[in-house]
Amino acid sequence: MIRSTSVVLALAVAACASSNLAVDTRAKVSETSSVERGRYLVQAMDCATCHTPFTMGPNGPEPDATRFLSGHPESVKITSAPKLDAPWGMAGSMTNTAWAGPWGVSFTMNLTPDDETGLGKWTFDEFQMAMRTGRHLGRGRPILPPMPSQAVGSLNEEDLRAVYDYLKSVPAIKNRVPDPLPPASAQ
Repeated sequence: MIRSTSVVLALAVAACASSNLAVDTRAKVSETSSVERGRYLVQAMDCATCHTPFTMGPNGPEPDATRFLSGHPESVKITSAPKLDAPWGMAGSMTNTAWAGPWGVSFTMNLTPDDETGLGKWTFDEFQMAMRTGRHLGRGRPILPPMPSQAVGSLNEEDLRAVYDYLKSVPAIKNRVPDPLPPASAQ
């Protein structure tokens, strides 16, 4: 009797452990699926074209993979907007990470999970609010052109979560992006 009770108890423990393992595995698969969905969305929305600095390659400007999604390089100093003659309405920097127009100069943000200079400390709610409102952290300064905030903000919550999960999974790169500059007429 003691032996059969021990066998039943051992089977019950094994079943519970197996059940917990299955739950853990499902959670990891779900998390991986969200990250993979986010990777797909970030690629489809072409986020890297503006948020990864370009460098001069043998065939002209190309994204610098060592600075993937790290935003405007802090080493490239821009202090004023260029003068634009009509019909030109905006201009981009050689790194493709700074944009000038009637709004002033905007710099693409560091989207890596660096705690000090990127999205590292951002919560999902802050990220979602920023995308929905077009404001930094969902409550700060406006997110300026050419960021397609209205388009990205129209993603459903599950897709925004996937983008957030993916951005949290890329390597963190310390790169402090400057604040936007006001329009030339305001300087």
